Amino acid sequence: MRSFAPRVPTRHIGPATIMGLVVAQGSIWLIRRPPDENFGSYLGQFFGAEAVLLLSVALVLISTLPWVEAWFDGIDRAAIWHRRLAITGLVLLAPHIMLSSNPDVSELGGALAVIGIAGLVGLALWAILPRWQSVVPRPLRPAVIAARDARGLAAFRRIFGGYDRWRALHRTTGLFVAAGFVHGVLDGTAFDTSPIRYWSYLAIGAVGLGFYVYRELPARLFQSLHDYQVATVEEIEPGLVEIALQPIGRGVDFMPGQFAMVYLEAKDGWHRHPFTIASAPHDRDLRFTIKALGDYTSRLHELVEPGMPAVIGGPHGRFDHRRGTDRQVWIAGGVGVAPFLSWLRSLDGPLPYRVDFFYSAVGAPAFADEIRTIADRHDDLHAHIIDSSLEGRLTAERVLVDVGGHPEGLSVFMCGPAAMLSAFETRLRRAGVASRHIHREYFDWR
Repeated sequence: MRSFAPRVPTRHIGPATIMGLVVAQGSIWLIRRPPDENFGSYLGQFFGAEAVLLLSVALVLISTLPWVEAWFDGIDRAAIWHRRLAITGLVLLAPHIMLSSNPDVSELGGALAVIGIAGLVGLALWAILPRWQSVVPRPLRPAVIAARDARGLAAFRRIFGGYDRWRALHRTTGLFVAAGFVHGVLDGTAFDTSPIRYWSYLAIGAVGLGFYVYRELPARLFQSLHDYQVATVEEIEPGLVEIALQPIGRGVDFMPGQFAMVYLEAKDGWHRHPFTIASAPHDRDLRFTIKALGDYTSRLHELVEPGMPAVIGGPHGRFDHRRGTDRQVWIAGGVGVAPFLSWLRSLDGPLPYRVDFFYSAVGAPAFADEIRTIADRHDDLHAHIIDSSLEGRLTAERVLVDVGGHPEGLSVFMCGPAAMLSAFETRLRRAGVASRHIHREYFDWR
């Protein structure tokens, strides 16, 4: 098995690098402004250059290269930053369009600008659609639901809905970034008086598009893929399925808490999705606990049968309790229990620290008996199983009370719905838990 030694948290290295690039390019543009250039137009072109920088870095972050995962402390965190940079880059295009002016704009450059912006905006809106409730005010949601379910949109949703279609078209992002980049090369007047602006812009765009080409073409030759087949498909409860895959040949080596890219052939074709591994490394079969969140996952027990082929890519992720302190709290919400199941099933000796594991679900939590059995074998592992429909929602305040207070030196590991984890993170920080000791897995990064 691979060594997976505890690491110093690196979650800030990647964002700090991005900030350094943004500041460096801003310095080049704002310090060396040509005196005869219209300030409004120059400022608009500056925003365009920063947008290309952010979008280029966003392309780097989805290259899935090992060093990218190391810089951002996990590929899931890199994916979150990819989304943030893409959105910020799109926002910067608004002042670029409003302020930039070039009476001698080329015909090709103008057409590429329209193609690039239209494509990027369309992809961004499509990416937001699955999370529309997080951006639409509550009073307007009934109207959105009514429009979504209208007869005329049903066919549109069938054609363009689904993770696989979204992913296939999302891979064209680099083409639209390339269109905007070439538009800047052809029509940017600020480059005429400063070679350093011109060559830095070329370098930034070339790097981003180079990573995009690598990901779409040669990267496929270097992927770590392992052949499996479906062993069992078990519906644990309505909306929750556990699938076990048995290896064909050499299986994947992983550490507890990691996730994998799972390619499954179902009755309606192949599907690809990231899932957290719920089994222990010493188990022969890989087990995944999958909640019905839409797409084919809502019909997984109908579409997948034993004997069907599967391919595993990865593993990925750095969700590792060995990075914590001597006093730890593990918090799982719903299907977020998956990485903790892998941790618990991997225990083969005494824990070197005290752990309080809080597992909350609506209704009787799945795997509760197994978790209690494991906890009974370890004196330093204390399981708190919460049925929120009977006991109310789990809160950070309750967690701190149950562990005896004293948040100083406490490490917290969390996995669950994004809204729940964000609330916990905010309240735990206010209570005195150091931010460097709060770890979470982003299983909804898509």
